[in-house]
Formats: sequence, C-alpha cells, structure tokens
Amino acid sequence: MSEARANLPEFSVSEVSAALKRTIEDAFGFVRVRGEVSKVTFQSSGHVYFDLKDDKAVLNAVCWRGTAQRLKVKPQQGLEVVCTGRISTYPGSSRYQIIVEQVELAGVGALMAMLEERKKKLAAEGLFDPAHKKKLPFLPNVIGVITSPTGAVIRDIMHRLDARFPRRVLLWPVAVQGERAAAEVAAAIRGFNAMAAGGALPRPDLLIVARGGGSIEDLMAFNEEAVVHAVFESRIPLISAVGHETDTTLIDFASDMRAPTPTAAAELAVPVRAELLAQAIDFDRRLLRNFTSRMDERRRHLAQTARVLPRAEQLFSAPRQRLDFAGERLATALRANLQEHRRRLVETGAVLRPNRIARQFALGAERLDILGQRLARAQRGRLVENRKQLDALGRVMDSVSYRSVLERGFVLVRSEDGSVRRRAETVVSGEHLSLAFADGIRSAVADGPAAPKSKSRPKGTGGGQESLF
Repeated sequence: MSEARANLPEFSVSEVSAALKRTIEDAFGFVRVRGEVSKVTFQSSGHVYFDLKDDKAVLNAVCWRGTAQRLKVKPQQGLEVVCTGRISTYPGSSRYQIIVEQVELAGVGALMAMLEERKKKLAAEGLFDPAHKKKLPFLPNVIGVITSPTGAVIRDIMHRLDARFPRRVLLWPVAVQGERAAAEVAAAIRGFNAMAAGGALPRPDLLIVARGGGSIEDLMAFNEEAVVHAVFESRIPLISAVGHETDTTLIDFASDMRAPTPTAAAELAVPVRAELLAQAIDFDRRLLRNFTSRMDERRRHLAQTARVLPRAEQLFSAPRQRLDFAGERLATALRANLQEHRRRLVETGAVLRPNRIARQFALGAERLDILGQRLARAQRGRLVENRKQLDALGRVMDSVSYRSVLERGFVLVRSEDGSVRRRAETVVSGEHLSLAFADGIRSAVADGPAAPKSKSRPKGTGGGQESLF
C-alpha cells in the first residue's frame, strides 16, 4: 500500500489550480445563471463585482469594464436577474466565479419591481414635483423633436403639425431602442437647451421626445435615470410621447406634459390654425357689434339730455339784466366817490396853515434839545460806572500779581533759559542766574556747591523763596 502511494504523481498548488481552472471552463464554457444580486461593488477601474444567490448557495460574479459599459441592465442590490457568461476560477483565493457577459431581468415582474423602486427614488429626489413643471407656449415658433429619423413617428408629427398650424421643426436624430438610446436621448435634450438664442439655428421654444409603441424592454431607455434627469433639468418646456396610450415611462412623470401618442403631442404643441382664424373673426364681429351698440346707446342718451337742457337765451337773460343795472349804478357811485374825496382834500388843506406849521416846528426843536440833554447825562453816568468797574478789576489783578510779593522784599530767580529756580538744590555752581526785584532785574553767578536737600518743613513756617514758589 505504501509503495502505491509512493508512485502517485506530485503536483504543485499552481498546477492543481490551473488544472481545475481548465476543467471548470471546459465543462461550463457558456452558461445562464439566475439569482438575486447582492453585495454590488463598482470599482474605480470600471469593473463590477457582485454576488448571485438563491436560498441555498452563493456564486461570485465579475463584469469587466468593457462589458459593464454595454450592459442594458445594471446590477442592483436585490434585483433578480439572469446572467450569461462563463464559469472560471480565481486561483488567488481558491474560488469559482462567473465572468458575466450579459445581464437580463428575470421576467417582467422583476423589471416592474426595479422600475417601481427607481420611481420611488427619483420621486424622493423631487424630480416629479408638479411645482417644477413649466407651462407650454401657446404658439411656439420652433419645435425640437427628439426621435428616430427613420420611423413613422416623425412623419406622424410633421403631418399633424401641417394640418393644425405649420411650424418650423428641428429634428435631433437618436436611437430609441438599444444600448445607445438612453445616452443619445439625454444628450439631445441637453444639446437643444445649450443652443444660444440668435445662433445659426434657432433655439426651440418646445421639445417633444417621441417613440412608437413596444414592449416594456423596448421602452427601457426612457426609464433610465440619465434621461429622467435630463428631462427634469431642461429649461425648455418638454412633452413626452413615448409608446401608446397605455404605456408609461419614468420620463412621463418628469416632463412638463405627457401625450398618450406622438400624434397627440403634436396636437398639444400647437392650436388649430383654422379654429384660431374663426375665433379671431368671431371676436372681431363681436367687438364691432358691441361698439356699434354702445355708440347707439350713447347717442340716445345725449339726445335725451339735450332735450331737457334750457336754451342759451333763457340761461343768460337774467345775468345780462343784472349786468346792465350794475353798469348804471357804477357811474353814479364814481361821481359820489369823487366828490367825497374832494371834500376831504379841502378840509385837510385848511388845517395845514403856515403859522400852525411853524408852531409845530418849534415844539419839535424844543423836544429835540431836551432829548439831547438827557442823552449826554446818560453817557456821563455810564462812563463813571464803567471806570469804577475797571478800577476794581485793576485792584484785583494787583492783589494776585507776583509783583506785589516782590515789593515785600522777595526775589524771582530764573536760569539762563528762563525757567524758574524754586529750590537751592537745583542751582549749579557757576550757573548764570537772573534776579528779578520789584524795581528791576540783575544778573548773578551761583557760587559754592549745590545746597543739600532740605527736609520737609511744616506748612506755614518761614523759609524764603522755596515756600513762595
């Protein structure tokens, strides 16, 4: 037995791992695995790692960057999917895994659950809030249409616009199904919004995103978050017209208006030109009829008012008579007034006789002399009083002046710079001093050392110049 064991071949770990890898990849070269997605990780390199699980087992899954960018259904936590790929191993951790090439939803139920979850998420972000919806223009000059250039949708829209009210249409061709559809539709919406007013191409006043009917998988591009965000961010009013009347996509909730069909979108975009013309003619007829009726009514009212008004002769007869009577009385009043003024003038002239005027001049001269004498007396009294006040102020100034102190025998000592020397200790031997007496100034030179600092003396004791200054 021991000899048989000794004859067994010996493998390295790498050799065993490589053999297992070849065996598994040969046996499961291409498989489809159904399970629930969990532990999703999006690496900065672009690779996606997640787990597929059911109630009994877990299978690791990896999706390389190139494949992840092409996936129509992105792996999401809790989503039930069917992954197509090949089974392989990862020798670094001795585990097997599926290299995912394609991800599909596991039935319509899973797809609807995913859409419902996405709808709740976008609604929580406020993308479906009615407060953000814009009012459609009544008659847009330019309409931007985002749809496939080869389908029947654009022909239906153009035919309906021509029948109702022809407008200029700018078509932005996009794919409406498949891997490129969502990115192209979002780019078209943002492209129309980025157009400058007054440029080579006119900026649309209204946008229509349209597509014909199809299965829920065919309409998935219009359920992508990128497209919903682009619709919400559009500054141009937007009508969504995707699918038939029973079809509903997420952009219907974010758009400013949902149309059940592309043809209905054209009807919402513009009014009927014939109806507008008929309405304008009806308004014109009603305006003319109303104007004529009001003018007739005003004319009748004016005629009725004119009939009850009195004639001009009746209105002015009484004022005219009053004016004539006043004119007659005015001449008589003027003559009486003139006679009264003449009488007053004669009386005033009689009063102003020459002798009386002389007497009045004499009285005036006498009063003038009396006033002059009173003025002279008042001036002399005021001068005496001012002189007394000035003398009193002079005496006060003399009492507080230092010169009165010098009269009592004191001397004011100054240095050469004019500063006062109040203490002997501040005088330096040989310093030139100026001595101010009551009757003049003399100069002197200090002799001997500076006097020592004297102790403080009680107030009121003698002491000469220090206590004075």
